[in-house]
Amino acid sequence: MEQGLLWWGRDGEAKYPRLKNFLTEMNEGVVPVDIWSYEDSGTTDEGGLELKGLFGAAVFDNPKPTRLIKRMLRFFAANEDQNIVLDFFCGSGSTADAVLQNNTESRRKDRFIVVQLPEDSRKGDYSTVADIAKERIRRRGLDLRARVDSDPNSDIGFRVFKVDESNFSDVYYTPEATRQSDLLSHTENIKDGRTAEDLLFQVMVDWGLDLALRLEKQTILGKDVYFVDGNALAACFEQDLTEDLAKEVAKRKPLRAVFRDSSFVNDSAKINVEQIFKLLSPTTEVKAL
Repeated sequence: MEQGLLWWGRDGEAKYPRLKNFLTEMNEGVVPVDIWSYEDSGTTDEGGLELKGLFGAAVFDNPKPTRLIKRMLRFFAANEDQNIVLDFFCGSGSTADAVLQNNTESRRKDRFIVVQLPEDSRKGDYSTVADIAKERIRRRGLDLRARVDSDPNSDIGFRVFKVDESNFSDVYYTPEATRQSDLLSHTENIKDGRTAEDLLFQVMVDWGLDLALRLEKQTILGKDVYFVDGNALAACFEQDLTEDLAKEVAKRKPLRAVFRDSSFVNDSAKINVEQIFKLLSPTTEVKAL
């Protein structure tokens, strides 16, 4: 009573008092009201105009307004600035757009994961809804980067992944059912058409590495070598690898190193790789695909 923390109703005559809670003391935020008016949260018409402003044409019907999504984002933990926002029904990408805008406006570092099936679009030059979302995220990033008051170091990048089969060839036969004439067809264990990036990201998944980590491609002795998050992982999937290349990679002392099983110039080079790493970088975990 002396501290003025009891509330006895609007007229001061409530039978039982209620304890006052102040917004400045609510570290976890407050429960939102049940009904949000369009004046505060926007409309699909507003969302359509936003999209038209980016594309110059109406490429998606009834998109959610980013003002609505940004209002939802305010209910995240106030003391954390690296939340992950997940939207399993991405549509045109309103959620990703809103996160990028909110990060710029509030100097936050939230990330997003948005998922969209490749449904037919029939809108403009975009064959699928997923294509619209990808282009929207790209354009919004460039728009934010071009603003005068924007942070030139702000992260507007994103990566696109598709659900697919393993990069490794399927083996249907047991050893006793394999004929000698079939052996040559099984010398390559990677499926045709798979790129170095395909193999790299599968390795990252297998090792439990964050798919959003920074990647850098360097040319070492004429071969492309990928470095993930500095020295978290070094990977080279080029052909005709030599012991000299293994030595150069080992000198970087990566935590993990991966090569293609069939990439080395000969069996001797392949066998010596582990010994090279044991000598130059004994803590590196080495794997061959």
